[in-house]
Amino acid sequence: MPNTPDASTTVTVLPDLHPGADGFVRVRGARENNLRDVNVDVPRDAIVAFTGVSGSGKSSLAFGTIFAEAQRRFFESVAPYARRLIQQGHTPHVDLITGLPPAVALQQRRGAPSSRSTVGTVTTLSNSMRMLYSRAGTYPEGSDLRLDSDSFSPNTAMGACPECHGLGISHTVTEALLVPDASLSIRDGAIAAWPGAWQGKNLRDITAVLGHDIDLPWSQLSREARDWLLYTEEQPVVEVTPQRDRVAKPYKGRFWSAKSFVMHTLADSKSAQMRNRVLEFVETGPCRLCGGSGLKADALAVLFAGRPINELNALPLSELAEVLRPTAELTGAAGSHRSAQSGEITEVAVTLAGDLVRRLAVLVDLGLGYLSLNRATPTLSPGEMQRLRIATQLRAGLFGVIYVLDEPSAGLHPADAEPLLVVLEQLKASGNSVFVVEHNMDVVRRADWLVDVGPRAGDGGGEVLYSGPVAGLAEVPTSVTRDYLFPVASGVVPAKRETDLWLGLAGVTRHNLVNLDVRVPLGVLTAVTGVSGSGKSTLVSRVLADAVGRELRQGPADPAPVDADTAEDDTPDDDTGATLVDGVTGAGAIDRLVRVDQKPIGRTPRSNLATYTGLFDAVRSTFAATDAARAAGFGAGRFSFNVAGGRCDTCLGEGFVAVELLFLPGSYAPCPACGGSRYNAETLAVLYRGKNVAEVLGLTVDAAAEFLADVPSASRSLETLREVGLGYLRLGQPATELSGGEAQRIKLATELQRARRGHTLYLLDEPTTGLHPADVELLMTQLGRLVDAGNTVVVVEHDMDVVASADWVIDLGPAGGTAGGRIVAEGTPATVAAHPHSRTAPYLRARLELAV
Repeated sequence: MPNTPDASTTVTVLPDLHPGADGFVRVRGARENNLRDVNVDVPRDAIVAFTGVSGSGKSSLAFGTIFAEAQRRFFESVAPYARRLIQQGHTPHVDLITGLPPAVALQQRRGAPSSRSTVGTVTTLSNSMRMLYSRAGTYPEGSDLRLDSDSFSPNTAMGACPECHGLGISHTVTEALLVPDASLSIRDGAIAAWPGAWQGKNLRDITAVLGHDIDLPWSQLSREARDWLLYTEEQPVVEVTPQRDRVAKPYKGRFWSAKSFVMHTLADSKSAQMRNRVLEFVETGPCRLCGGSGLKADALAVLFAGRPINELNALPLSELAEVLRPTAELTGAAGSHRSAQSGEITEVAVTLAGDLVRRLAVLVDLGLGYLSLNRATPTLSPGEMQRLRIATQLRAGLFGVIYVLDEPSAGLHPADAEPLLVVLEQLKASGNSVFVVEHNMDVVRRADWLVDVGPRAGDGGGEVLYSGPVAGLAEVPTSVTRDYLFPVASGVVPAKRETDLWLGLAGVTRHNLVNLDVRVPLGVLTAVTGVSGSGKSTLVSRVLADAVGRELRQGPADPAPVDADTAEDDTPDDDTGATLVDGVTGAGAIDRLVRVDQKPIGRTPRSNLATYTGLFDAVRSTFAATDAARAAGFGAGRFSFNVAGGRCDTCLGEGFVAVELLFLPGSYAPCPACGGSRYNAETLAVLYRGKNVAEVLGLTVDAAAEFLADVPSASRSLETLREVGLGYLRLGQPATELSGGEAQRIKLATELQRARRGHTLYLLDEPTTGLHPADVELLMTQLGRLVDAGNTVVVVEHDMDVVASADWVIDLGPAGGTAGGRIVAEGTPATVAAHPHSRTAPYLRARLELAV
């Protein structure tokens, strides 16, 4: 199969003088992760697409090998002392790479960024805006004060509002929230912020010792007593003798007022469930001192173009560019004196405004003009974040660089992918190479070269099946990608499910959704579509989740219980926007709400596939039931690597130890005591069917399904994981090694293994992100199973294969930001595809035509 440059091309190779002078990056002996001693030649100065099913090894080749080696070589050129200050990557397992220029990686970020991270900080546009106000702003008349640029940032001590500490929001509590029923006594639960789960009983006993009547109706307590109980900052400690316990054991008890208890829990709790509970007793809104800007009054008093900095930061980027353009276009003498209109020092203003306008133009061209500088990054989709980073690189003006991009089209509507492709061509035209790991076949077709890795995932992948011009993949029968890159009409039009039950929301207002009425059919699969920023995620992940959650008195949460040993902070997205819904109808037909997202299933290597799905409980119980374990007195807890007893005492169950190499990248080595198994020798001596617990954790899901076939609780979990295409993952694979798509499918599999009880509403936001089309088919099969079991599935999606397979489509738009937030079309896929004003219609129509 082709794995070399076109034979018709004459190439002169000068290995001694100019390795790679023939225009190719040549990789020899790549063994990173599942790569099988791969040799491949990839052209420079071209757009190269790396394809293959999820887990095939394409990212290991593009990022883990090519980019990692380029990064390693760069760090070798850095002074040894400086290397210690830089977080260095790993050294790839590869024999040789020649013809390798410097590389820049733009990867999808899986973690949850800080709420203080914004579009402005990610693009560094905020730095220029602050400098513009500091050096060229109009200060109050008669003021001699000149502020440093940091004074215009809510993230610094110089600029942050003292009331809200720069967050722009404040939390307040009132008696009405803390005590919803004043006819109750304290003993009967009048102070609702003191439920039993929050040591409410102890607080009542402490209150009684302090001399308050806990049996008197709240309304009959004195105002002084009520205010003290609810708002005091005092925390007296008293000795309490329980009155109603079987064993009266005195203890020292500390009193917390209801306000102190609520605010402390809100600030310090790592539990999303606890935080959501606390928020029931809190009024959240813009800070009254700074009006929600997060800035001190001095900064807000400085104007540019007649506006304070918080107002310009809140404008859509396209509008911000227009506000700055008149200043940026000042020329000649006008640029060297004070503007009579605004008073800015225009020589400085012209320079800064001009730079801002040019950088904003790139973002607008990428379809991000609807965003604002103050938009928090946790509210952005992966595709939006990716385009922000691409725009920053485009303005950098680098030459001769390899850009390695991780699914640049992820999270993009097909209409938004068009300007992205233009930008990739611009990067290439500037003398750079563009390597993209991609599942979007429309993007792959536009590439100059294709490297297909496979044929399957995990141990079944790791081979380069083809490397050459895109059209050549049609001749590679072992490629799974081939059938999706060159599709043929199926002649099959899937039947659509119908329903008479609807979930209705009236008067929805949130972000760019304003007084929107929407209906969602129950018992079917609904796809919500629209260009980026049209309001899809707001409608599904926020409004539907909030509204239905309130009706069910349940907050949206991940479907699976996390193993107690590996419990992680599941802090919800930091989005303080308020949801207003005038009315909800049809929610009575829903018994349960589940949101399946792509957040990591854990943030440390201690959390893994086995612990998250719960099947590790079955594994530990199985080992604990063996004769050897019983004879040794080992319970199931003995076989957890997260608790003392069975784990290795040297590495504390990590399996590795950190090795500090000073001037070289930090490294990890297998623990010398346990050899990387995580367990001590006594625990490893217990065998089940000839394997110890560490060896079972090392099995792939496919292998474990056979090995644990006689363990029903584990077998059911494993079979479901295989059905969603995750058979290649190891049971003990750390959560930190999983992609967003893999994490989401693990969550879905965890939900699927539960009993089929129906009447559940499942919300999924872009579930196909990170998935090969073959994996999308598996996903759709499982979503179909959920619907057939009597459940409702709503997905936010850009993949036209998914939209075409849906029973109902809600298309939002017509554009992003303030130009979106409206329902453009709704109905069956065929109905939406025929709509004349829908931007989704032409792409959906093209997909439906393949079925006839």
